[in-house]
Amino acid sequence: MSFDALIVSHGQPSDPDVGEAEIAALAAAVAEHLPDGRVEGVTLAAEGRIEALSADRPGALIYPMFMADGWFTQVQLPKRLAEGVGPQLVSFGLDCTLPMLAARWLRSVCTDRTLDPYGTDLVIAGHGSGKSRRVSDATRAFADRVAEDIKPKSVRCGFVEEDPSLTDALSGLGPNAICLPFFAARRGHVLDDLPEAVAASGFKGVVLDPIGLHPEVPKLIADALRWRATTSDVTRCVT
Repeated sequence: MSFDALIVSHGQPSDPDVGEAEIAALAAAVAEHLPDGRVEGVTLAAEGRIEALSADRPGALIYPMFMADGWFTQVQLPKRLAEGVGPQLVSFGLDCTLPMLAARWLRSVCTDRTLDPYGTDLVIAGHGSGKSRRVSDATRAFADRVAEDIKPKSVRCGFVEEDPSLTDALSGLGPNAICLPFFAARRGHVLDDLPEAVAASGFKGVVLDPIGLHPEVPKLIADALRWRATTSDVTRCVT
């Protein structure tokens, strides 16, 4: 069964070409797992591009490369899509298989660094929002599911735009701590706010790449697209 899909991210309004290159690379990696699909990437920051691409793809699946569902995915994105495009899948950060991927990654990190998972302090670094609880709720739900799997000594969440702050969440921990950024890309807050919080808190643990950069993510997205192309179910999970 052949199908079209668009992977959509927020992008970088100050420099749209950067985000466009990143999402194009991700789409190409996803397409390697979908020989029967046509997959392209686009950002909301590139003026007119999502309108043009979606107009050429009636019925295309829409995959939001966002960490939560909110104004961008529920209002702006549908408004900018051409008529007849869709359905739209759940956002990347809400995919129910993502915590499983993260748990496997964390166990691997613990093995590589000879850390005891049960004695590890886990910090999930997220964006948060001063306007809506959706973003922090998604981060906390992700953290809870990961913790249920690996059962660390403790689990904390810290945010850029709400309390507890990244600095607070990272403070007071020893070398057996791991910080996993709940972000889709290595830009903005991951390059600026997170390193500043690490320095300010004296964090001595391991800081991983954003979850969106994990090498298994393209396959996760491909599996979600293939699932939605062959079923009317709006959610999926692998137990």
